[in-house]
Parts: sequence; C-alpha cells; structure tokens
Amino acid sequence: MKAKEIRVWDPVVRGFHWTLVAAYFVAYLSEDDWLQIHVLAGYLIAGLLVLRVVWGLVGSRHARFSDFVFRPAVVLGYLQDLLAQRARRYLGHNPAGGAMVVLMLVTLVLTAGSGLALYGLTEHAGPLAGWMAAVPQHYEHTLEEVHEALANFSLFLVFVHIMGVLVESVLHHENLVRAMINGRKRA
Repeated sequence: MKAKEIRVWDPVVRGFHWTLVAAYFVAYLSEDDWLQIHVLAGYLIAGLLVLRVVWGLVGSRHARFSDFVFRPAVVLGYLQDLLAQRARRYLGHNPAGGAMVVLMLVTLVLTAGSGLALYGLTEHAGPLAGWMAAVPQHYEHTLEEVHEALANFSLFLVFVHIMGVLVESVLHHENLVRAMINGRKRA
C-alpha cells in the first residue's frame, strides 16, 4: 500500500459492488429470454441487498449508513457546491453519493420484490408463490410493467452514478474506480 493512501472500502463493500454490477446486468440482459438465468441473477441480487443492509449497520466505518446518509439539505448543498466546482472531498461517500446508494438500494429492493411477486404469479414458484396464488392472473401485465419500469429506472440510476463517479474523479483528481477495486484512496 502506498504511504499516502489509506484503506477506505473494505472487501465486503467492494465484493458487493462488483458482484451487484455483474448480477444486475445478467438479470437485465437475460430478461424474458432466459428465465432461469434471470431468476438466479435476481436471487443473487436479493441476497446481496440483504448483505448490504446488514453491512450498512454493522460493517466497517465507511460501509455504515451512519457514515454516508445525510439530511436532504446537506445533499442539496453539496450538489450546489459541486456545480460551483468547490465541493468538499470525502474519504467515504459524499452526500450525493450516499443519497445515490440509498436510492439505488431502495429501487433494487423494489425491483427484486416485484420480480419475486411476478415469478410467483406467472410461474407459481419462488418464495412468494403461495401469496401470489390468490392474486388474479389479469394482474400479471401490470406487475410485469412495474418490474420492468423499476429495472429501467435502476439502469438510469446506474448511468447517473457513473457520471457522478467521473465528475468526482476529475474534480478531486483521484481514480474512484480504482479505489473501488483496491479499496484505497488518497489520505
């Protein structure tokens, strides 16, 4: 490890991040054509989300929600400072990044939940199959549209996240992608 770098992102955070990236794109690209692959990727995403919520409560300093969940006024102030190119550098997630993490987690939980419900309704399988047996079949189309809209909104958030990472990397002269690979950032 370089003397001027410190470990910020622990292996759980990094493993979660990159495994989620892979699982999300497998699920997104497999969609209707390869249902079993889509379902397996969805289960992996759901498991990862549970892990991340738990790790957000008990994990290392910068993994904890208490380190990166800010009041909305702080997030808006940070975004104003970012537009003025005077945003403060954070070792962990900055306020906008923290808000993005929470928004992505919530959206992915809703996407996974709607996927489980849809799977239970259409295939009579999965953990929600028993509950979905009482739901009339004509709700299938609506549930499918909700699941697809949430998946597409998640993809939009991914693009916003990537743009934020690029802006922050340029503004603070550090490679945030590398930091999410090796866990280290400039001290």
